Amino acid sequence: MNLWKSNNSNGFLEFSSFGKYIKTHLLKLSILLVCVSLLSACTEVSESTVQKNAEDKHIHFLYNFSTNSLDPHVDSSYVPLRAGITETLVRLDEENLTVAPWLAESWEGKDGQHWTIKLREDVTFQNGKQMDAKAVKASLERALKESVAIQNALKIEKIEADGYTLHITTKEPFPEFVSELVNPNVSIIDVTEEDIVGKPIGTGPFALKSFTPGSKLELVRYDNYWDGASKLDSVTFSFNEDANARSLALKSGEVDIVYRPEVESLESLRAQEGIKVESTATFRVHQMTMNMERKSLQDINVRRAVDALIDRQKIVDTILLGYAEPAVGPFLPSLPFAPTYEQSETGSEIAVKFLEEAGYTLEDGKMQKDGEQLKFTLLTYSARADLPLIAQVFQSDAKKIGIDVEIRQIDIPEEYMASNRDWDLATYSNLTAPRGDAGYYLNATYHPTGALNFSGAQEPELTAIIDKLNQTVNQEERATLAEQAADYVHDNVINSFVLHPSTIVAYNEHKVKNWLTTRSEYYMITNELDVK
Repeated sequence: MNLWKSNNSNGFLEFSSFGKYIKTHLLKLSILLVCVSLLSACTEVSESTVQKNAEDKHIHFLYNFSTNSLDPHVDSSYVPLRAGITETLVRLDEENLTVAPWLAESWEGKDGQHWTIKLREDVTFQNGKQMDAKAVKASLERALKESVAIQNALKIEKIEADGYTLHITTKEPFPEFVSELVNPNVSIIDVTEEDIVGKPIGTGPFALKSFTPGSKLELVRYDNYWDGASKLDSVTFSFNEDANARSLALKSGEVDIVYRPEVESLESLRAQEGIKVESTATFRVHQMTMNMERKSLQDINVRRAVDALIDRQKIVDTILLGYAEPAVGPFLPSLPFAPTYEQSETGSEIAVKFLEEAGYTLEDGKMQKDGEQLKFTLLTYSARADLPLIAQVFQSDAKKIGIDVEIRQIDIPEEYMASNRDWDLATYSNLTAPRGDAGYYLNATYHPTGALNFSGAQEPELTAIIDKLNQTVNQEERATLAEQAADYVHDNVINSFVLHPSTIVAYNEHKVKNWLTTRSEYYMITNELDVK
């Protein structure tokens, strides 16, 4: 066909229309080519991103406690230290139960009151600033300002900074002062940063990238970490207080490491190829905290009855499935300062006898005195899945002898018990020797100034023993005093001790390398953690 020839008077129009046709399709073709080019570029970027992400070394760790604050000086969940953001001046050597250097390389305090602490000189904060004595002094002083518990624990009167040396004077001779610096709440941070609650800047192997309160932290490797940069590029440290959900997350491959999976799921976790389950005895005790300010519990026979109602072996066997040890006192029997006790008689009949001595009688199915039934409000919390179950077992056993127990679920036990006194009992879990010494637990839990003295104990004889312990250097003498204090708690039934749980961690052994389940439960995300 001759496209340039017209057979009618409208030939020009035919050519014109054809030209428009060509131009239109050329335009469409050009647009198509541009789109193809853009799509190709997008595909290349996407493939590049996928390839980069595939090369990243990343671990997703799922923890059982959530937090809405990362302020290391007040956060009771200790997440900043556990997540590898912050560090303390000293740390616990768990094998030898001694204090070991960390950010501090040495210390001296021969009289127990005037301390010289030499800092490492190669440490920087995650913002690049040098960690010198002036920065550490500012961090310690902030911790003291923000926390009465830290004031009581450290007993510091004065801090002086000189280059990389700290000079600290305590208010009184305090031989175990350095061991208190293991406390995660005295982590060292750069206090000149504005957002300490949402983005603390520490000295650890991982810097915080983002924080979603109550949900997760996204962490990235700090390349200039003083103890050698991590082999991991990043870590997700997330929270879920539902033990079953934690187990399912590991089974599905959503996470790599789960802290305290559901005990009932352990058999199925072990059966799944590639999942390893570790169980480690720790310095923890599950206890029945008693509010000594409540009238009924001021009678020692009522406290003895509560203690007798706790069927420890049944709880270990049915709730913990054997992953625990029945407790008589607060300390694991294997610890050098743990007293040896004869097993007390327990059971409903024993409990009834104690209550009868307290003036109670069982009438019409109700344990009562002066016409009023004995009732307890029992606090518990779900972040430790076994505690609500222990509360339910106690409620059921108490009901059999006419005691009415109301179980009340709370979120943050430390906050609730410290600010509310409208409860009688609480299932609570406590680390009793995270410093490798009895002093921490005894001071925190039974001294009138203790941060964890939720029972409201005001016992002059016990306080005197603890005060003497605080000023004693000799380890044998300290062990003797610790036993005396523990004996006093036992004999006077200031709190009951249910069991020593094992810490259980499950992880993907095909991926996770160098995970260590610690007894102190402090050190989790470290620069040694890696992937295979």
